[in-house]
Amino acid sequence: MEIAKTYEQLIPEVEALIKDVDNHVGALANVSALLHSSFLHYFWCGFYIVSGDKLELGPFQGDVACYTIKKGRGVCGKAWEEKQTIVFPNVLQFPGHIACSSKSRSEIVVPVFKGDDVVAVIDVDSKGYSAFDDIDKAGLEKIAKIISQLFE
Repeated sequence: MEIAKTYEQLIPEVEALIKDVDNHVGALANVSALLHSSFLHYFWCGFYIVSGDKLELGPFQGDVACYTIKKGRGVCGKAWEEKQTIVFPNVLQFPGHIACSSKSRSEIVVPVFKGDDVVAVIDVDSKGYSAFDDIDKAGLEKIAKIISQLFE
């Protein structure tokens, strides 16, 4: 229950970080820093932005990451393609997993929408197996909805 409370407390902070901000890269960087510092189970947290037929690395916190991901590839590309959140307990068992870091063991990817189109994804990795659940899904989906305002 503590994690759910933390997500709820973060909602107004995320809203404040993006309100009236024209620097979208800076806003996403601050949101990723806020999320990364708020949860111990976040090993890597950041954004991939849709650019044509691929996702491009955006602001993040954590180890170095992949620069681009094709639609349908890995957990990020699959969440983009399916237009839905994917929570995967063991990325080593995900078909076509992209190992940007050998330390990652579980992952959650949440699409950010502009209308019906995915414009970005929030990607969070953990060093632990089964680190994410429905509480993370609900919290990050609320945050994705707030962030979507940057893409209007």
